[in-house]
Amino acid sequence: MASKILIIGGTGYIGKFVVEASAKAGHPTFVLVRENTTTHPEKSKLLDNFKNLGVTILIGDIHDHESLVKAIKQVDVVISTVGGELLADQVKLIEAIKECGNIKRFLPSEFGTDVDHANAVEPAKSVFAGKAAIRRAIEAAGIPHTFVSCNGFAGYFLPTIGQMDTYTAPREKISIIGDGNPKVVFVKEEDIALVTIKAVEDPRTLNKTLIFRPPGNTLSFNEIVSIWESKIGKTLEKTYIPEEQLLKMIQESPFGLSVVLAITHSVMINGDGTNFEIEPSWGVEASELYPEIKFTSVDEYLTHLA
Repeated sequence: MASKILIIGGTGYIGKFVVEASAKAGHPTFVLVRENTTTHPEKSKLLDNFKNLGVTILIGDIHDHESLVKAIKQVDVVISTVGGELLADQVKLIEAIKECGNIKRFLPSEFGTDVDHANAVEPAKSVFAGKAAIRRAIEAAGIPHTFVSCNGFAGYFLPTIGQMDTYTAPREKISIIGDGNPKVVFVKEEDIALVTIKAVEDPRTLNKTLIFRPPGNTLSFNEIVSIWESKIGKTLEKTYIPEEQLLKMIQESPFGLSVVLAITHSVMINGDGTNFEIEPSWGVEASELYPEIKFTSVDEYLTHLA
């Protein structure tokens, strides 16, 4: 029997991909949503799409303990894909899961850099520390878990080749953070969701961190630019943004943007997505674990943009 999966945050950016992957893989899939989400113009369309896939919509809230317990008692696995403002509130999920005692696996909201191996500046430092605190609380509660560190979302970075001031891929000039040499990882959202759902029942990912480093998705910024230039048959005019300038931008930017820039610093300058070994004692790598999955490479992704 396929595990019954509850997704919290299922109408969010990565959540919707995870819901779809779960339903398509044949898992009885449940999504917990707030009452007001059902009347939200865009989100209600998304919920209709979920229902067409056979997903069960449950009304509840991370702040409503009774609704959490009621939902958790119906499933085997809980996946949280809540956004930044709710990350700390996952302690409420931990309490409810502990009380229910029936959950075979909990995947908290991660889906980024491995926070146990990142060396970020503020404000990303505090965001990462918050995620790490949730990891420690899950471990302390003895809840079976998998931490998913997929690194970067292809859909965030690749359509603009990492340019923050435009909505399209550059065809004349490009700005590169730092020297462009650290290896970074960008994975298509559908691939992230597919692997996440595969991992929920896999004994090899139990109480481990699942890290994504498929070879075709692990490249330096310079290599990504070079691939893009080959697609458009043109050499771009390059401007390199030094670390000092990026740090100044982080300090001068409003909170949301400063978090994004600080994560950019962690990944693009420090190379925090790839500058450590994945030790078998605590981690597994997605493409090695699932050689049968054909990850959409950066090269293939950029072909569709050219």
